[in-house]
Amino acid sequence: MSTFSVTFAAALSAAQAVAGPQTYPTGALYVIATPIGNLADISLRALHVLQLVDAIACEDTRHTQGLLRSYGLERPSAQLLAVHQHNEAQAAQGIIARLQQGQRIAYVSDAGTPGVSDPGARLCAQVAAAGLRSIPLPGASSITSALSVAGCVPPHGESSGFVFYGFLPTKASERHTAIAALAHEPRTVVLLEAPHRIQDLAAQLKILGARSVSLAREITKQFEQIVTLPAQEASDWLAQEPQRSKGEFVVVLHPCAQEAGDSGEHDRVLQLLLAELPTKTAVKLCAEITGGSRNALYERALELKNAG
Repeated sequence: MSTFSVTFAAALSAAQAVAGPQTYPTGALYVIATPIGNLADISLRALHVLQLVDAIACEDTRHTQGLLRSYGLERPSAQLLAVHQHNEAQAAQGIIARLQQGQRIAYVSDAGTPGVSDPGARLCAQVAAAGLRSIPLPGASSITSALSVAGCVPPHGESSGFVFYGFLPTKASERHTAIAALAHEPRTVVLLEAPHRIQDLAAQLKILGARSVSLAREITKQFEQIVTLPAQEASDWLAQEPQRSKGEFVVVLHPCAQEAGDSGEHDRVLQLLLAELPTKTAVKLCAEITGGSRNALYERALELKNAG
């Protein structure tokens, strides 16, 4: 028994005690989030279901077997089914056949939550098309982990929200086009980047100027590092120490602050719309036209109406 197996023996016992009494339907696919670095980030319900299912579909059978071994849950190789980006559509049919026989099947990607920049979406879509059920077991995600500490505060009290872009195109021309488009996206944007391309990305993000950017690398791992700084300084910060460019990155572009110079244009559009439309409709259209904050525009609309 490995050191990890001994360490997690108490967790396996707790998983059985806490999650065991719950109901786990047969003929269902259990989509399980797995740790992105720190093995202790596995959930008790995930540990229980990984013991319960008839087979485990996984992005990489060798990687998953190593993960299971760490928890003392090693499986016979016949119970590990390879389902990855190159065979997902075809492999799904074999999974569906097992589910139709009443088996419980788990699906895990190499790390994090399946279907989020990882395989799993096509599998779940085909399972649903077959009239079968996919059951999520939430857990680790580099995306939500980075967002939770980035401190992205929407301007003017707008409701929070973000755009998940994932990895940018690798071709230079397509990459430049994508970054230029992101420069005009007012909401929080989440990108993923590999270590060998992070410096290039940081250099291209200089066009965002003083817009805040959070760089999060090696989340939950020993050398985890998260920093927030103006986009125009990110490249220099990475270059200061070679280790800062190592590891997988989540890059969070903070929401755009409203430009002070926009206020005159916003007022002009608002006044034109308010002359013909109800306040809420005018504000909604003005926000769509100018990209301004709906809450701020509504307050300004009231001010303009009262002043008139």
